[in-house]
Formats: sequence, structure tokens, C-alpha cells
Amino acid sequence: MKAILLFFVWCLLLAVCWPLALLAIILAPIVFVLAIPFALFGLVLGAVFALVKALLYLPARILGYRGA
Repeated sequence: MKAILLFFVWCLLLAVCWPLALLAIILAPIVFVLAIPFALFGLVLGAVFALVKALLYLPARILGYRGA
């Protein structure tokens, strides 16, 4: 559903201002490729925080505290 809406918005942009629509269709893959390292960094950072949290809560879990 989101892809169809995006397509119709792009068609509307193409009808109103075709150079901007062509620029958007050319720059979209470039922006996506440039955003990949930031997504990977966010994934790794989330994993590091989960590891630190698990290490900090390990003594309590060993003692049997289940918490909410």
C-alpha cells in the first residue's frame, strides 16, 4: 500500500514538475546506498547496548531475580 501511494505521489510530481521528479528518481538509490552505513552503525550500537545490559543484569539473574 505504501509503495502504491509513493508511486502516485511521484506521478503527481512528474505531472507538476518533471525535472524534480526525474532528479528524485535518480537520487533515491544514491541516498539509499549512502544511508546503509548509518543503518549498520545503528544496528551494531543497539547490539552493544543489549550486551552491556545483559552483562549488568547477569548477577541479578543468577541470584534468581526475574523483574518486570
